[in-house]
Amino acid sequence: MSVETTTAAELEARLIDIVRANAGLMHVLRVMRDLDLPDWRLFSGAVYQSVWNERTGRAPGYGVKDYDIGYFDPDTSWDAEDEAIKRVAAAFAPELRDIVEVRNQARVHLWHPQKFGGSYAALRNTDEALTRFVAPCFAVGVRLEENDEITVAAPFGLDDVFNLTIRPTPDRPLANDWERIVEKAKARWSELNIVQA
Repeated sequence: MSVETTTAAELEARLIDIVRANAGLMHVLRVMRDLDLPDWRLFSGAVYQSVWNERTGRAPGYGVKDYDIGYFDPDTSWDAEDEAIKRVAAAFAPELRDIVEVRNQARVHLWHPQKFGGSYAALRNTDEALTRFVAPCFAVGVRLEENDEITVAAPFGLDDVFNLTIRPTPDRPLANDWERIVEKAKARWSELNIVQA
């Protein structure tokens, strides 16, 4: 598939095909759908790395270290988030329990500045979190809906994901650990194209 001549709709359909072909991703999506956390989405590495693996001929689960789940609950107490984390952990077998990471996106502004520095405005929903990711290719999320449809959120499109390109997100400060992020990705997928700020 030539990405240069592919429409946004065709890339989204291709992403959905890749997700459906990945048994691990589909298992996580089915469990999360059954748990029905508010405004949940599976995003980041497990999604874009699946595309990279398909594009480079690697096994579907290659390089996937965890499954990041975002959800949005207006209750920003730690107790409420901890309850959701425990509920999700209980739904997975031990081999997945420790690598399915769940975070309430309504709470990110409470801990982000201390952990990563800088200011972080409160989010209004889970998909808005994707607009703050450090690279457009990382900013992709999927959800398995009740009717078995897979919906996609990709605020910067999917071109960079399918073109194996990592570039800084525009209108956002460069991540403090940008070089480490790029080096780790390039060590696993040597085919990646790095576009510096």
